[in-house]
Amino acid sequence: MRTFSPAKSDLTRAWHVVDADGLVLGRLASEVARVLRGKHKATFAPHLDTGDHVIVVNAAKVVLTADKADKKIVYRHSGYPGGLRATRYADDLRTRPEEAVRRAVRGMLPKNRLGRATLRKLKVYAGPTHPHAAQQPVAWDLPSARRDQSGPGQGAS
Repeated sequence: MRTFSPAKSDLTRAWHVVDADGLVLGRLASEVARVLRGKHKATFAPHLDTGDHVIVVNAAKVVLTADKADKKIVYRHSGYPGGLRATRYADDLRTRPEEAVRRAVRGMLPKNRLGRATLRKLKVYAGPTHPHAAQQPVAWDLPSARRDQSGPGQGAS
């Protein structure tokens, strides 16, 4: 039995729309990264970009669990001496919610040319509208990324 390696003609790229309103950032990012890579398909190959396009809307309404929004720090460096900039996630979500979601997804992709090519298929918008209606994206619900109010450790009382 030989290993199946998909050709360009075997690849079909679908478009998915995710409404991030009320979703937990890390859970959303892991599911989006999985679909961007193509791991949900039977034709997945780790050395090829077999994934689908993903549109994330309402990125400004994504949530972080516990008090990570106030305690977790985002670092950027300009490349110059003394160019390190640190901001809290709460400030980053308020000013640049698209970048916060994009950064979370990017951290879950490979750190090479394949990961950069995969990230180009991610479109993130802070509001509820997007300009990709011509691609006929399919709505994609992520119940596993919702914040569970009565899970273990939450103190169901």
